[in-house]
Order: sequence, then structure tokens, then C-alpha cells
Amino acid sequence: MALENTAIQEKLVATFAEDVFNFQQERDIFSFEINAHKNTAIILFLKNDPDLRFHFLTDLCGIHYPENPVEKQFAVVYLLHNWYENKRIKIKTFINGENPEIKTLSNIFLSSNWMERETYDFYGFNFIGHPQLKRILNMDEMTSFPMRKEFPLEDGGRTDKDDRFFGRTIDNC
Repeated sequence: MALENTAIQEKLVATFAEDVFNFQQERDIFSFEINAHKNTAIILFLKNDPDLRFHFLTDLCGIHYPENPVEKQFAVVYLLHNWYENKRIKIKTFINGENPEIKTLSNIFLSSNWMERETYDFYGFNFIGHPQLKRILNMDEMTSFPMRKEFPLEDGGRTDKDDRFFGRTIDNC
């Protein structure tokens, strides 16, 4: 029997109550939100439950919402896959913008190690309990996190570009 969205939702709500919410079908993927302080418990439940069996972490990434209130300024998104039923789910959790931290999944999914390091490298999220949380792609000396929206898209000190060729100036002629 195919794994239905309602079965996933009912099991999660029965176990975690108000810590799982905003269930919806987004195109071909079932998605919901969770409270950040319960991320490891919920994901471990999804992995170990004999009916759900979400044994594969497809992706983990960050999102920056600078227009949101500070307590919901960043989000972590997890994509899990049940290979037996070929069912995918998306889990989103919001974290604080002043102190963006969340518990690591590296003890649940070994593959999350590099994904969390990449997310730390580009967004500055602190994955509590991560065995080696350090930059993975950017230079260690870098003090900013380039995927945050406050990071400038271009180097303001460049002199080799003429803005007129990129439609950045208004000609008053």
C-alpha cells in the first residue's frame, strides 16, 4: 500500500502535536514545518518508524528571509526520501536571525556532515554538536556569509566595469 500524506501527517501530529504544522502539498512533494528545537527527534522518528522509513537525506539547505521578524529570519530545509515507497517530503524550520543555531543531524545521517558545513559556510548557521563545523568552500579568513541577503552581489571596488553597459545609470540626455 502506498504511503499517503494523511498517514504521515497523522503519525507526526499524534507523536509531536503542535511541534509539526502547516502541512501542504507543494507540486509533487509533501511539506510541513517543525519547531527547531525538535528537529532531531522528528527526523529520527521519520527515519526509524517502520511505516514511514525516510532513510535518505536528499538535501539540507538554508534560506535567508531578511524581511521576517528576527526570530524567523533564517530557515533550514530538509528533503527526505523513502526509497521503498518513492515518497519525498520537505521539512522547513525557522531559526533566530541574531543567533542562528540548530542541532546537527550528523549523528542521524552521515551525509548531513558536508551539507551542514556548506550551510554554515554560506549562511553562518551553527549546527550544535557537529563534529567539525568549519568552512568547506570559502576561505577560512572570510568573515562574512555570502548567501545572506546583506552580502553585496558585486565588489564595489571594481574599476574594470562601466555601469552604462549594464543598464545601471539613467541617461538624462
